[in-house]
Order: sequence, then C-alpha cells, then structure tokens
Amino acid sequence: MAYRATHRFARISPRKARLDASLIRGMRIDDAMSQLEVSKRRGAWYLKAVLKSAIANAEEQEADVESLYISVSRVDEGPVIKRFRPKDRGRAHPIRKPTSHLHIELEEKN
Repeated sequence: MAYRATHRFARISPRKARLDASLIRGMRIDDAMSQLEVSKRRGAWYLKAVLKSAIANAEEQEADVESLYISVSRVDEGPVIKRFRPKDRGRAHPIRKPTSHLHIELEEKN
C-alpha cells in the first residue's frame, strides 16, 4: 500500500527542487530525513515537510513505519506567477516566479 503527501503551489523553482527530490528517491525514510536535515538547499526544507506529512499519513493508517521507503519523489511544474519590473525610459521587464508541486509516495519493504 502506498502512502502519499503533496505540497502544491510551493514557491520554489521545479529545477531547484528536483535536485533534492532525486537525492532522496529510493531511500529509507530515516535516511532521507537525515539527508534533508543536513542539506543546505532550500528545496530540502519543502521536501522535509512533505515527507513528514507522508509519514503521518502512514502512521494514521497503522503502517509499519520502520519498513517504509520513498518509492516516488517527484516535482511537477506549477503555474508561473508573472510580474513586471519598471525599467528606464518607460520600459518594463517581465519577472517569472515559478511554482512547484511536490509529491512523495511511501511504500513498505517486504
């Protein structure tokens, strides 16, 4: 059985968050949590929160938490928030603020 958690519309670029997501894919949850704790990347903070939520979802359904591992760790693109920055001589430059959808899925090892 799979236990999943999602954080939608996270204010981080998908490209940056995917670096941490690929780092923890396939790990046991305690190894992944310690890996995210020591990581200096900003995406680790978001993924750690999603991982905690997935663990809580598994505990709620009375899963064996010691045997859980991360089967799916994926980052999808969310909508881009578009803003404009005023520049000289009446011009405007676009500012893109990308968002991400973070997904983590846990399964039990047999």
